[in-house]
Amino acid sequence: PTYPTCFPGVEHFHTLRVNQPASKFYKTERLREVLDIWNQRGLGMLNMHGSTGDMVLLGAFTEQLEPIFAELTQKGWDLGGSGSALRTPACCVGKARCEFACIDTQDICYSLTQEYQDEMHRPAWPYKFKFKIDGCPNCCVASLARSDCAIIGTWRDDIRIDQEAVAAYVGGEIVAHGGANGPDSKLDIKADVIDLCPTGCMFYEDGKLSINNAECTRCMHCINVMPRALRPGLDTGASILVGAKAPILEGAQMGSLIIPFIKMEEP
Repeated sequence: PTYPTCFPGVEHFHTLRVNQPASKFYKTERLREVLDIWNQRGLGMLNMHGSTGDMVLLGAFTEQLEPIFAELTQKGWDLGGSGSALRTPACCVGKARCEFACIDTQDICYSLTQEYQDEMHRPAWPYKFKFKIDGCPNCCVASLARSDCAIIGTWRDDIRIDQEAVAAYVGGEIVAHGGANGPDSKLDIKADVIDLCPTGCMFYEDGKLSINNAECTRCMHCINVMPRALRPGLDTGASILVGAKAPILEGAQMGSLIIPFIKMEEP
């Protein structure tokens, strides 16, 4: 007979989700706290970090769940969202490490986590709900495709252009794509930048790069190719999108834009 008692090693196998810090920055001593608790109370296996968030602790007996929660709480950790609840908000590294970030993703993520504690810890909805915060349209946490409410950093003024740096890229003095294609890759500004602009709003004439910013969709391609020559504008804020989903009935859908631009400032 296949009763749980026949396999005592896996008689119980509970999983816990621990709320990760914004941008998943950890101090090693804090990680060791979790590992010490988990090695004592659980199987010691971890999944870092779920699909898009949470430190997932795999394998614990039922009688250990309350002690695990108590010890994690005592150390300042909290459980993340699971099931038909608000899932743990996630964000990119934001202004902590990225020069393209237009909003303080970590502060927004932390504020949402604190504001919606009840919705995270007490499932009351028919289905899960996710917030994800990206600092710029590069969408490093895929908020556009993988969240019910996406907050994406953007700008509403002009892209900043350093014409001297543009000339250096064209002349081969600066490696294109930040060196992602190798240290010797050369930039063909027409093929690599101008012709790949989705709205055709960029022009390179007489050694000068110009942009029709009214037609720019903030796709970030030109900025990614020439990061030392181009920068997001200074009038920054966020776009809010809702409704992204994975394939079920109608296939994958990106979020729908409901607020094109809103300033993201502390109250």
